[in-house]
Amino acid sequence: MDNKVIIIGATSGIGRELAILYARNNWLVGATGRRKELLQSLQAEFPENIITECFDVTEGENIESIKNLTQQLGGLDLLVYNSGYGEPSKHLDWQIDERTTKINVNGFAEIVNFIFNYFMVEGKGHIAATSSIAGIRGSSFAPAYSASKAYISTYMEGLYIKATKLKLPIYITDIQPGFVQTSMAKGEGQFWVSPVEKAAQQIYTAINQKKRKAYITKRWWLVAKAMCLMPISIYKKIG
Repeated sequence: MDNKVIIIGATSGIGRELAILYARNNWLVGATGRRKELLQSLQAEFPENIITECFDVTEGENIESIKNLTQQLGGLDLLVYNSGYGEPSKHLDWQIDERTTKINVNGFAEIVNFIFNYFMVEGKGHIAATSSIAGIRGSSFAPAYSASKAYISTYMEGLYIKATKLKLPIYITDIQPGFVQTSMAKGEGQFWVSPVEKAAQQIYTAINQKKRKAYITKRWWLVAKAMCLMPISIYKKIG
């Protein structure tokens, strides 16, 4: 197994399905998450392909845990940051907004910053991160969530430009899902809801193709373009 991947947030949903896909395709997978029992059950399915590291991205253990996991893998070719959090915050609940920021911004930035620097030393690598269609515009339903996903997308674009200027083969893939059948999908009016397996397969394909940006499922690019072009006078009625 020459190819090695770390998936941040692999205990459930898209992250778990991606870990299964990579293991089935003979990658050596470093799977992380907060829930040890779920990591153990994942490893039990693929004992030869999956190594686990249990930690919470908000607890200050990120760098040491990533270093340890990279050492166990014997190197790293790809990082997938899929850890995320979002809850409705109609009344602007600080506890919700604080946790959202710690996971989707602080945890993301610390880990991705470290791995980009690691890849600069190695001279190559690939980083993929799950932002969201929700990050294209602000949301009164979950302000911190949409803002945090915008942060991820903008940060990833910055890394893409940085890698280009450095003339290094460090690939950056910003994954922007619409609605997927996971615990993260909340609220009324959901449409084009994708099964987790379909979403993960499209993400896996997009990463393999080294796409800079991938809409999941593919037709969500229509929504993305419409949201970008929509005047605020109209958007404020639905946002």
